[in-house]
Amino acid sequence: MSVDEGQLKTEADEPGWEVDPDDEWGLAVIATVGRQLRLRREAVGMRAADFAVAIGYSEDLVYKVEGGKRIPRPEYLDKSEEVLRADGLIAAMKEDVAKVRYPKKLRKIAELEASAVEIGVYVGLSIHGLLQAPEHARALFEARQPPYPDAEIERLVALRMARQAVFGRTSVPSISFVQEEASLRRHVGGTMVRRGQLEHLLEVGQLRNVTFQVMPTETGAHPGVDGKIELLKFADGTAVGRSDGAFAGRPTSEPRELRVLELRYGTIRAQALTPGESLVFIEHLLGET
Repeated sequence: MSVDEGQLKTEADEPGWEVDPDDEWGLAVIATVGRQLRLRREAVGMRAADFAVAIGYSEDLVYKVEGGKRIPRPEYLDKSEEVLRADGLIAAMKEDVAKVRYPKKLRKIAELEASAVEIGVYVGLSIHGLLQAPEHARALFEARQPPYPDAEIERLVALRMARQAVFGRTSVPSISFVQEEASLRRHVGGTMVRRGQLEHLLEVGQLRNVTFQVMPTETGAHPGVDGKIELLKFADGTAVGRSDGAFAGRPTSEPRELRVLELRYGTIRAQALTPGESLVFIEHLLGET
């Protein structure tokens, strides 16, 4: 069967997500999903090449997905469900696939953010991932050394944006951010990218469940100068926290150590601009851009 290659989504254009080689559970899930896709395709008598044409992806990607080498995107599974008339079998896989799309080291963070009822973050050097606009995030990943492949950059941007679903949760969490002024003044990605990021901060900062504060550079020493602080609290009364400058940077749920982090974060918030002053400050930066 002849095919106009321009009509296909190639591996470079629409890659599946890479499988984290250190994630044994994730590898097992994706291997099972791939095997089920292959069995379903073979059950209806469709060759891999014809299936690739039918769903609009490359044959190479089909083989990699079925071989457990790539994590299929949701739209790949949607097209597979439609073409193979799987009666919901393939659609049911999307939940398991969604759980493993994050690299293992990031999955726990995403899970904690998704279930927290309170999130508090102080960041000094860069804008927190939950606050990043897509183009700002892309510019940061493009600056990494050694360089990421283009496909990996797009994957990482997509994952970072997916974490921001926390803002739209049904059970709305209370989220507070304190950002250092220096991170807001850094020219990441050029003028238009910077404008887009500042406009995004204004939008997020006005959400009713978000408190956004700026720590002015002229402020003297404060408990955040040692690095990032994160505090997450959950509906069952438990909490977890982490700080670059405390307890060797490891996450902790120990009550005494959490009190130390809460004291530091509370002091930082008290020294920062008020939420109203902070939004005015962002508007001022936007006017200068």
